[in-house]
Amino acid sequence: MPSADSTGRIPALPDKNPWAHLLAGAAGGLSSTLLTSPLDVLKTRLQSSLVQRHLPSQPVPAHFLGVWSRHVTGVMRDIYHAEGWRGLFRGLGPSLSGVVPSMALKFYVYGNCKRLGASMLDCAEDTALVHAQAAVAASMTVATVMNPVFVIKTRLQLDVRGSSLNCVRRILQEEGIRGLYRGLGASYLGTVETAFHLVLYEQLKQVLRPMSTGPNTQGDMTWGHAIKGWVGTSGAAGFAKLAAVLVTYPHEVLRTRLRQAPKENGVRKYVGLVQCFRLVRAEEGLAGLYGGMTAHLMRSVPSAFITFGVYECALNLLNSIGG
Repeated sequence: MPSADSTGRIPALPDKNPWAHLLAGAAGGLSSTLLTSPLDVLKTRLQSSLVQRHLPSQPVPAHFLGVWSRHVTGVMRDIYHAEGWRGLFRGLGPSLSGVVPSMALKFYVYGNCKRLGASMLDCAEDTALVHAQAAVAASMTVATVMNPVFVIKTRLQLDVRGSSLNCVRRILQEEGIRGLYRGLGASYLGTVETAFHLVLYEQLKQVLRPMSTGPNTQGDMTWGHAIKGWVGTSGAAGFAKLAAVLVTYPHEVLRTRLRQAPKENGVRKYVGLVQCFRLVRAEEGLAGLYGGMTAHLMRSVPSAFITFGVYECALNLLNSIGG
């Protein structure tokens, strides 16, 4: 195992194989998708206007526990009663076919753009500028390539009768190829969240990892130190995700609304990013732009904890094997 440097930090193994980021990212995406799928379904239902209109008409309780009970546990219970336990995993197929390759692609681009960016900008790889440019490149690449998959996933999570094949056929027949790229503008807007998350994560990781590991008297890293280091790294990812969501959340709601299927008459309620923002703000107020945020946090923070923890472990393992 690597020894601590003169500052007491435990350095990660150097990247000996650029494809290691691809495999490690896929492992992280697979783990988090399987473990957090019910929360992803719940989040999508709460963000959608198709669910909002079916919520009870009585005033929303002012206290947090009342809101939690009415919106979160209520929708989860309705899903289970109406669709069974399978409803809690609706869209899992598209999620796996979307999240796993998107995480693989994201970490492949991010990990390698850090190295390339540091070389082009002539600065250290652990600087915020390098992290930011790599995060923007990774986010925009994933958004462009994977948007059709996530449109299908969103439609399936909102339509209890649909299947992946029928969903694709219906989109192409009714909306054309452009229908598969609904919400792409909001996805690009989400680049801000990705950049914020990854830059903060990298900075927190450098702070928490040495605090949680600390060299022993021989300067060697034991399994206990390795586990503490993993917890520190995962904790940095989870906390950074929490901060990023709180700062940039409305783009999540806009993206979900834009990906919704048209109404029965074929007319789209939300046709553009700015129009969607104005309409949600006018009809539902500021609260509408934060619909489902509790469920989103319930999923995204543990997901980041799992994804980055598995990614870092797999990356070090692959680099160790490659060495």
